[in-house]
Amino acid sequence: MSTPTSTLDRAVGPGAEPAPRAEAHPVTLRRVLASEWIKLRTLRSTRITLAVGLVLMAGIGVVVAAVIASRWNSLGADEQASFDPTYSAMQGHVFGQLAIGVLGVLVVTGEYATGMIRATLAAVPKRLPVLWAKSIVFGAVTLASSTIASFVAFFGAQAVLTPHHLQTTISASGVLRAVVGGGLYLTVVGLIGVTLGALVRNTAAAITTLFGVLLLLPVLIDLLPSSVSDHITKFLPSNAGDALLHVHQQSGTLAPWTGFAVMCAYAVAGLAAAAYLLKRRDA
Repeated sequence: MSTPTSTLDRAVGPGAEPAPRAEAHPVTLRRVLASEWIKLRTLRSTRITLAVGLVLMAGIGVVVAAVIASRWNSLGADEQASFDPTYSAMQGHVFGQLAIGVLGVLVVTGEYATGMIRATLAAVPKRLPVLWAKSIVFGAVTLASSTIASFVAFFGAQAVLTPHHLQTTISASGVLRAVVGGGLYLTVVGLIGVTLGALVRNTAAAITTLFGVLLLLPVLIDLLPSSVSDHITKFLPSNAGDALLHVHQQSGTLAPWTGFAVMCAYAVAGLAAAAYLLKRRDA
C-alpha cells in the first residue's frame, strides 16, 4: 500500500527538509517606541502643531518684552519694582501650552478616530507599552523642542530689553532654572494632553477638558471668596507649574520645584488612571 504524498512532499520533493517557519519578533518596549516615533514624525499635523506652539512660545515673549520696554516710563513704581525680565520672556507659555496640549491629545485620539488603534493594540497585546511609548516619545520630542524655544524666547526678549537697560543674564540667580522650566512646563502640559486623550478617547471632549483645566478652572476658583481660593489656586496644574517660570517665588504661590512636582503629580495620576482603563476596556 503506497503512502499518500503530502502537499509539502509534492512541493519540495520526498525526503526534503521542511522550510523553517519565520519566527515572530517579540514585542519589546524598544520596538513599540520605534513604532510610535514613526507615527509621530510622519504626521503633518505633528509638525504643524508643534511649530505653532514653539513659535508662540518664542514669539510672544519677545513681543511682551517689546511692549513693556516701550511703555516703561508710563508704568507705576510698583510695576517697575516687580518687573521680572525672565518671566516676561516666558509669557509665550500661556499660548504655547494650548498647541502642545492639543497635540498631546491628538497623539492618542487620532488613532481612535481612524480606527488604527485596533491594529496597534492587536500588535501589542499587553496594551500598556503603547501608552508608555506614546508618553515617552511625545514627552522627549516636546522637551527638546520646547526647551530650545524657551531659550530663543529668553535671549530674544533680553535683546529687546538691553537698549532700555532692563535685561538680565542667563547666569543670574534663578534665571537658568526658569528658562529650562519653560521647556519642562510645556512638556508636562503635553503629557496631560496625552493623559486626557487616553482617558476620554474623543478629540473634542479631551481638548475641551484640557482648556477647562488650564484656563477656565483658575478663573472659576478665583470667583470664590479669597479665604477659600487662596488655598486652592496655587495647587491647580497651570498655577503650580507656573511657579517654576518665576525667578523669585511670588506671594501666595508654591516654591518653584514644589509647584512643578505638584504639576507632575497630576500627569502621573492621569497616566495611572489611563493605564487602568486601558487594561479594563481593551483587555
